[in-house]
Amino acid sequence: MSARRPYRSRAWFDTPELYGWLRRAALQAEGFSPSAYEGRPLIGICNSWSELTHCNAHLRQLAEAVKRGVWQAGGVPLEFPVMSLGEYNMRPTTMLYRNLMSMDVEESISANPLDGVVLLGGCDKTTPALLMGAASADVPAILVTGGPQLKAYWRGEALGSCTDCRRYEQEWRAGRLSEEEWAELQGCIVRSPGHCMVMGTASTMAAMGEALGLALPGNTAIPAVDARRLQLAEAAGRQIVRLVELDLRPSKILTRAAFENAIRTLHAIGGSTNAIIHLIALAGRVGLELPLSLFDALSRTTPFLLDLKPSGRFLMEDFFYAGGLPALLKQLAPLLHLDALTVTGRTLGENLAAARVDNPEVIRSLDNPLHPEGGLAVLYGSLAPRGALIKPTAASPALLQHRGRAVVFEDHEDLLRRIDDPNLDVRPDDVLVLRNAGPLGAPGMPEWGFLPLPRKLLQQGVRDMVRLSDARMSGTAFGTVVVHVTPEAAAGGPLAAVRTGDWIELDVPARRLELLVPAEEIARRLAARPPRRHFRRGYGWLFTQHVLQADQGCDFDFLRAAALQPERDERPGASLQGTP
Repeated sequence: MSARRPYRSRAWFDTPELYGWLRRAALQAEGFSPSAYEGRPLIGICNSWSELTHCNAHLRQLAEAVKRGVWQAGGVPLEFPVMSLGEYNMRPTTMLYRNLMSMDVEESISANPLDGVVLLGGCDKTTPALLMGAASADVPAILVTGGPQLKAYWRGEALGSCTDCRRYEQEWRAGRLSEEEWAELQGCIVRSPGHCMVMGTASTMAAMGEALGLALPGNTAIPAVDARRLQLAEAAGRQIVRLVELDLRPSKILTRAAFENAIRTLHAIGGSTNAIIHLIALAGRVGLELPLSLFDALSRTTPFLLDLKPSGRFLMEDFFYAGGLPALLKQLAPLLHLDALTVTGRTLGENLAAARVDNPEVIRSLDNPLHPEGGLAVLYGSLAPRGALIKPTAASPALLQHRGRAVVFEDHEDLLRRIDDPNLDVRPDDVLVLRNAGPLGAPGMPEWGFLPLPRKLLQQGVRDMVRLSDARMSGTAFGTVVVHVTPEAAAGGPLAAVRTGDWIELDVPARRLELLVPAEEIARRLAARPPRRHFRRGYGWLFTQHVLQADQGCDFDFLRAAALQPERDERPGASLQGTP
């Protein structure tokens, strides 16, 4: 096998110093004979397996499939662990650690003798962290995700985690579901390995990896326990060796055209609002700016085609049987850059040649969309000068134009303490406001944006209200929920000035979010608010010093490509400000 240029790994072994000899000895200590590795590319398998991350707990088996493919193609597979981010267990939020995991990925690839890498992820933040780290390292890479869980069933109804657990929690809190029924649901809502089987963040980011061209066709929707998931992983092992020979690195795939394809795909699938943050951060790693205005412009010209929860009826297993992402992209093809290069070594258009839709109820056509516009919208106004997000496809149509009285919660603890207080002064047409839940304020921007409805209103039959915050929202959630209000309250954004009783106006068709308070009064209130601080040391301190706001992807300023890094005052003792 002859590469177009010497393998990157040879720089570790072809050196006159003793360490080159010792590195060979170390491989032999693991049982590799010289004939097993000499003259072959070394392929890293970057594995985010963890028993603390149930979505990724089956990735060891997937790694073995990748290894088979690497050996078949003449490479040498070497598996290594990286940090694993599990949504359920990590507090206060995995988002606090996405950038740390991306650094782990980047440095593990860069520091080791690897010619290519297969990225194994699944749970929400593991996929963007893997992609961000690999983009920065810029070694040939392929993404393989763990796949969605199988559909859950309860009393004859197909359920998706965790869209339906949120829906049924409202019924339980309203007293319409017994403790025994709630326990039954807990026992069946997650019935197989894999990530959430709705179009939540994990499914969305798998789709983004495929739409960007960094995953093999079909990767998005194959169920975690389907044998075809293992076959795809094996194929990725073979293909990564070919990418090394072609020197096809992420920087050659992650073009502006590729990101525009991903954004249109995001809107067509009704994907998670979280994907906007992750795509902006990933683009920043390769020197591209993705302004929120681009997301909104493409939303207005991209129809919503995929009938999946939380915006629709079906689940990821149904999506797979209907043709998966290649079938949806085939429908979307007239709006895509089909000449974009992918990890197959072919263009996106070439990859889609044989794709077909096997269930037009699940995957609609351009002339029969679920909605003429995409699944996400960007709002601006006096309450969100740099933008906020809403998923109109999962909202109540009657609330998309709404004026209501603010009911303000200072932080998450205040929300939990008062939301079910029977004496809380709240009405169905009010606007629930949560602040100090952003990158700095929470810290880490947790998924607290799906504010629970007050118990007394649930008992009256209310099932949705306008809710807004500087937090994020799980991609599995639904409702008329405005998130990512930027700048956040803790960074001095107007959200910090809202008081209970103020009037707020939401107008999604006009893309407006307004605090109906005079500008001079907003400024006066903001000037009187003290700053919030959480950390004095360690990674938390680093995070709060360098994290950017949501409209810039919540990445660290120093991890963006050099062309996008802000100018800094490097004088001794100068303050390092991570937020504009």
